[in-house]
Amino acid sequence: MEDKRFYGRRKGKPIKTSRQRLIDELLPRVVFPKPIPDTITDVRTIFGIIPTEVWLEIGFGGGEHVAELAKRYPSVGIIGAEPFMNGVASLLAHLNGSHMKQAVHTNLEEGRTDNVRIWPDDVRPLFPHFPSGVFERIFILYPDPWPKARHAERRFINQKNIPALARLISETGAVYVATDVADYAEWAKEQMDLSGLFQQVHPDTTVPPPDWVPTRYERKGIAAGRHPTYLVFRKKNAIFKK
Repeated sequence: MEDKRFYGRRKGKPIKTSRQRLIDELLPRVVFPKPIPDTITDVRTIFGIIPTEVWLEIGFGGGEHVAELAKRYPSVGIIGAEPFMNGVASLLAHLNGSHMKQAVHTNLEEGRTDNVRIWPDDVRPLFPHFPSGVFERIFILYPDPWPKARHAERRFINQKNIPALARLISETGAVYVATDVADYAEWAKEQMDLSGLFQQVHPDTTVPPPDWVPTRYERKGIAAGRHPTYLVFRKKNAIFKK
């Protein structure tokens, strides 16, 4: 039987009243449709626009990366998945601009969130509902490294999840992985290679790929002296964009 146990956190410190209001009022307007259809034949229809491409971020943390992508690429549909409700509240604040203000605004900024949908839970149950090749980009940024050896199989990059990533990424698409834990970077490369489904195509892993959007965690880590590793994986025999 496939192991679908979830090992991460769903809640942290108590959510402030202002952030809870965002969860109550704003999240229903941008949440991924529930109940999930058995098969989503055209994922573009879940957005307020018809996007040119659809991207997925798995475990978006504080959400600033999703929000910045939405701002930079208004024609792209972005699905962000995060089970940690404090992080979901943070993304909502970034989307409506209240993370920079005292007042809480629950009106959507035009052009900022019609291309964003949030799945506030473990992303894995969504996978079977998506058609093959639906995503042009999949981001897995600074995932939980699970440093203890006995917990290594809990890492998201593993032989159970990699085939799903290979099915969901398009022939021209890429999976982006960033980590500042050297052991996790080696693990990710080894696991992807072991699967026989992906190849690492970013030669200098110490340098961000072009058009990279750094996360708040990434900036703090660099300031603290940690060194990120940037990995970009494409399916073997994939069609490379010029």
